[in-house]
Amino acid sequence: MSAALVAATFTAAPSVHAGPAEPAATYDHTPVADALLAENPEITEYEASFLEQYDKIKDPSSGYFREFDGLLVPYHSVETLIVEAPDHGHATTSEAFSYYLWLEATYGRVSGDWQPFNDAWASMEAFIIPGTADQPTNGAYDPSSPATYIPESLDPSDYPMPLDQGVEAGQDPLAAELSSTYGTDEVYGMHWLLDVDNTYGYGFCGDGSDDAPAYVNTFQRGSNESVWETVPHPSCETFAHGSDDGTGYLNLFVDDPQASEQWRYTNAPDADARAVQVAYLAHEWASEQGNASAIAENVSNAAMMGDYLRYAMFDKYFKEVGDCVGATSCPPGTGKESAHYLMAWYYSWGGALESAQYPWAWRIGGSSAHQGYQNVMAAYALSEVDELRPESATGADDWGTSLDRQLEFLQWLQSSDGGIAGGATNSWEGTYTEPPADTPTFHGMFYDEKPVWHDPASNQWFGFQVWDIERVAEYHRISGDERAGEILDAWVPWAIANTTVGEGGDFAVPADMEWSGAPDDWTGEPTGNDGLSVEVVSHNQDVGIAAGLAKTLMHYASATGDAASLETAEGLLDALLVHQDDLGVAVPETRADYERFDDPFDAPNGGLYVPDGWTGQMPNGDVIDSDSTFASIRSFYEQDEDWPRVQAYLDGGEAPEFTYHRFWAQVDVATALATHGELFGGAPAAGEGGDGAG
Repeated sequence: MSAALVAATFTAAPSVHAGPAEPAATYDHTPVADALLAENPEITEYEASFLEQYDKIKDPSSGYFREFDGLLVPYHSVETLIVEAPDHGHATTSEAFSYYLWLEATYGRVSGDWQPFNDAWASMEAFIIPGTADQPTNGAYDPSSPATYIPESLDPSDYPMPLDQGVEAGQDPLAAELSSTYGTDEVYGMHWLLDVDNTYGYGFCGDGSDDAPAYVNTFQRGSNESVWETVPHPSCETFAHGSDDGTGYLNLFVDDPQASEQWRYTNAPDADARAVQVAYLAHEWASEQGNASAIAENVSNAAMMGDYLRYAMFDKYFKEVGDCVGATSCPPGTGKESAHYLMAWYYSWGGALESAQYPWAWRIGGSSAHQGYQNVMAAYALSEVDELRPESATGADDWGTSLDRQLEFLQWLQSSDGGIAGGATNSWEGTYTEPPADTPTFHGMFYDEKPVWHDPASNQWFGFQVWDIERVAEYHRISGDERAGEILDAWVPWAIANTTVGEGGDFAVPADMEWSGAPDDWTGEPTGNDGLSVEVVSHNQDVGIAAGLAKTLMHYASATGDAASLETAEGLLDALLVHQDDLGVAVPETRADYERFDDPFDAPNGGLYVPDGWTGQMPNGDVIDSDSTFASIRSFYEQDEDWPRVQAYLDGGEAPEFTYHRFWAQVDVATALATHGELFGGAPAAGEGGDGAG
């Protein structure tokens, strides 16, 4: 009997499945900006711009949300034809839900109205935190045998990979504590991906119905599987779709001839940690207003989410952390021996559907940690703030350890230039193999220049720098922690030196980076890493990252009085506002990577791999076989209004240009505008009074 189908990357709340209603702008939203400005003349100009952006995002005609039974679910983007980590614009992610919370928490600070924040949390619980019907058979989980080992591969064509019963997993030290604390065997965490409009047609639990949103997954085949090489599949495997031989999609990923019908979910810890971070901010802001009781229940829920998020602190198979070499020789961990206390790229859980002959369930942590997923703000809140401290016996202590470990991690990875390098792993190449000689170590984990995924390399995108360091800067402003300050003192000048702000909306922020060298072994104190350096090799006008950078610089300026940081931040905010349109703030971008839509498996950059002889169908009848491409198993794209521009490119034309409105990016812009008002005040929107901008 299979014990795991693992992904590469709860209270017992019932799931909400809203049925076959077509996407439509049917929900109500009364614009708030004018009324709030009239009621509160102290609202600053930047906060007024936040409210204008807020109204655009919440306007039903803008297309950022779909309404289900009175709750809103954010799309990944307004536009449907967009391929990045989600493979369709009307998918959504746990990341988007965490940004939805951030939008509404910020609105609560400005307006004093906390109902939208509570509504956002209710939507998250209803739709992207699996409920009782979505994760049955957890009661069969055995913490002493958490999952069956499946080796990973750097080559998607090596899949399916076999189960290996000869490798012993360690003990899960969290399950019993969590079950006794919360009175359930279920997991309270977000799955990372939803098909909001049921575009693929999997429906509830893979039943092929019109129910939406639907839990789906894509990435399953190692670090070199890009989104262009994925096969979308339901999170509930009922064998109703996929292979013609009635085995569903499982045998594309795992070689398990005895597989039974099963469910499985993958958590993106970055998103859950952001939700906790936002709940902390909401608590602080509501408390200042005397409104803490309005959100107390969901602040408590955030603490519970943080309790379960500890699964991201543990090695994938709960093996001992440190010098873990050899799948059979690396010892299985007991107690907290398997904890690295960092935020791994994922944790996952799953089990048999109730139709299986015997119930079973599994859980895994994550062996690899990327710098961009660390969140010292969440660790601070869960260890130091009474209202966010988890109820479990060891949760707050674990998060206190994690806070220190994350700060050490960033100190260890900071290059001589200031940028933060990739990360570390406890399982080299996903198989616990021996790393190259002289690989630097961090608490026994091995330095990984591009952890988790390689296509594109996970260390090249500047956005991960901003997401991580914004949290460090906010933590530094709140706590005064000198370790965070030292990281920022090196990072901020590097970021400013590689950012330009001109006139008339002209700006450029780093886009891609190239790394050379490696950090020194970690011995407890930062060395300066003279042998590790980074070069910014391209720039762009990513509005979300520009806004995140502005937030980072504002937190730093508020804490230190650094004039250059505030000047650069305000310059970025002003430049962003020049690029306003009817839907938000956006800049055109060229998508040369869309040449991969029709790449076959043997294309130079790699294409979709389906083993020879494997044949099947997507729910709409698209054929899946060894000749399939990304586009051929997603034929719905051919009906998209933007498809002709992609087709012209595939036919030899110029790379197409798109102006995208990504939900997370629009919220980053909005919250950056509000952050300025919070930290620096400034002239009221009416142009009178104020306390200055610096």
